[in-house]
Amino acid sequence: MSNQPQLRTERLLLRPFTLADTPIIQQLAGDKAIADTTLNIPHPYPDGLAERWIGSHAPRFRDGQGAIYAITLPETRQLLGSIGLVTIPDHQRAELGYWLGRPYWNQGYTTEAARELVRFGFTELGLNRIFASHFSRNPASGRVMQKIGMQYEGTLRQHVAKWGQFEDLKMYGILKSEFRRAGGKE
Repeated sequence: MSNQPQLRTERLLLRPFTLADTPIIQQLAGDKAIADTTLNIPHPYPDGLAERWIGSHAPRFRDGQGAIYAITLPETRQLLGSIGLVTIPDHQRAELGYWLGRPYWNQGYTTEAARELVRFGFTELGLNRIFASHFSRNPASGRVMQKIGMQYEGTLRQHVAKWGQFEDLKMYGILKSEFRRAGGKE
């Protein structure tokens, strides 16, 4: 698969990012509350970062190293956030990551997008395992992982540093066989 396909859910359109998304990315991801709960989003969000980030997506997809999607509302094209898989092809696994703009929290959008991306990873990308992690102080992210069928696998204590503070990471994972048993469509 050379071009990244769009994915549809009941309420969402997951599509590749375009450069037209950069102002909204900078606004949403630039919110300190978003940066605070993610490992790789800086605050303040610097000019030019969104463009560089978007520019890396198509080559990564073509090279089998990942699929990054804009989470949008299909009717209005409103950008809500981002979700993606960073793949490790030699091991048929990928890490799931996501962020959602604060105005869109607690509406089930992340769970809906994550469920679809897990399906895509297993059925279209040929993955065997998808894993994810969250800061222990961000249990809402863990609830998303649980709702999409991921199993808690343990805590990596003080595994990363964010803004000078060590953070525990809660680890979750799902196998293709578990996805199938839970009724995942292939």
